[in-house]
Amino acid sequence: MISNNGSELLYAAHEKIYPREVKGTFQSLRNYTVILLLGIYYFLPWIKWDSHQAVLFDLPARKFYIFSLTFWPQDFYYLTWLMVIASITLFLTTAIAGRLWCGYACPQTVWTEIFIWMERWAEGDRNSQIKLDKSSWNVNKIWRKSLKQFLWIGFSAWTGFTFVGYFTPISELGQELLTVSLGPWEFFWVVFYGFATYGNAGFMREQVCKYMCPYARFQSAMFDRDTLIIAYDEKRGEPRGHRKKGASQIQALGDCVACDQCVQVCPTGIDIRDGLQYECIACGACIDACNNVMDKMGYCRNLIRYTTENITQTGGVIRLIRLRTVLYTFVWLFAIVGFLFAISQRVPLDLDVIRDRNALYQTVDEDSIENVYTLKIMNKDRKTQRYQVSVSGLPGITTVPAEITVEVASGEVYNLPVRARAALDSIQRMSSEIEFKVATLEAEAQSVHETTRFLAPL
Repeated sequence: MISNNGSELLYAAHEKIYPREVKGTFQSLRNYTVILLLGIYYFLPWIKWDSHQAVLFDLPARKFYIFSLTFWPQDFYYLTWLMVIASITLFLTTAIAGRLWCGYACPQTVWTEIFIWMERWAEGDRNSQIKLDKSSWNVNKIWRKSLKQFLWIGFSAWTGFTFVGYFTPISELGQELLTVSLGPWEFFWVVFYGFATYGNAGFMREQVCKYMCPYARFQSAMFDRDTLIIAYDEKRGEPRGHRKKGASQIQALGDCVACDQCVQVCPTGIDIRDGLQYECIACGACIDACNNVMDKMGYCRNLIRYTTENITQTGGVIRLIRLRTVLYTFVWLFAIVGFLFAISQRVPLDLDVIRDRNALYQTVDEDSIENVYTLKIMNKDRKTQRYQVSVSGLPGITTVPAEITVEVASGEVYNLPVRARAALDSIQRMSSEIEFKVATLEAEAQSVHETTRFLAPL
């Protein structure tokens, strides 16, 4: 880039992109997706489920509520499993439909879209925004810019408040906010997440996709020649040239009328006619814009369309079923079925057995041996439970006393000292494997087992 005085600059100054509003199939789909995803995000914390918030990551209480499920720190692998499923879903979606996630469901895309809506409402359409930015400061410009900032800041603050509402019960958080009694960490995260939303969706916008997002860099590893992309039909469109509206197709020119509508509607400011670019988020805005122009000119649609590299170069049809997608689908289904099975078999009870290391064993009446253990019983149910403790693994082995029942409150880790006694003549080796069992005393009995070692003299 060359500066005004003729010297060469290393970096080009950023130029604001003013996406033109467009109507069409893909834009309508994006609008519905934005409304759906933001609706879920903003209203889900207000839904009650069994006397608690439907989705709540209660860090102080170490409880993670997801509707009817309650997870504890010991269940963290379930959340990891869900993240693995989400990753495989992204890989499968990318292999089939390219950057569909970026164009429709990425948080950066969703929040940027809503911020653009507010900007258009406050400042007008694309031409009005360009004209307003170039004009000198006056009452109209101050009013419109102030209104936009008020909407952006208010929406960002609501976003930050809702984010914290997933970690602090949102009804309590609302009361603290109204009484100006937010805790320091809650206040920090409301401001931090609100500021991040304001900066990313209000100012940085496409720069996040171009320069910060790693997905644009490694997505090519999931692409192949049959992955759906947005492409311009160069054979049909070139050579491009201007012509009057409604004019019939000119033999010397292609169907592209060089209106640049596809560039003006692009949220990242690229020209799709230059070929596939990593900045393209596959939102489909250029398809809608081009189809609208083709309709006005009376030409065939889909000069710009979803297609594949194979189709553009050799013709053919879209191939959704191929080795890559079959493997992704198999792994995806395996992960989902495995997760659902693990959840169905999940017992809201945890047990850890710790041997007393101060004494290897104790001799009782010269014919019996005792080992001492500490049982850590964790009740992961939502209500207080009564449990019965038993031991097995050696002939005649029993706890002392033989009948042990304990009551453990919800979320409590109960430390229970237990003595296990076995007859000396039933022990065949110095170290034997035994098993403790903790079972509920409810109608639907649930139990957990934990093995440990029983030591005795030879």
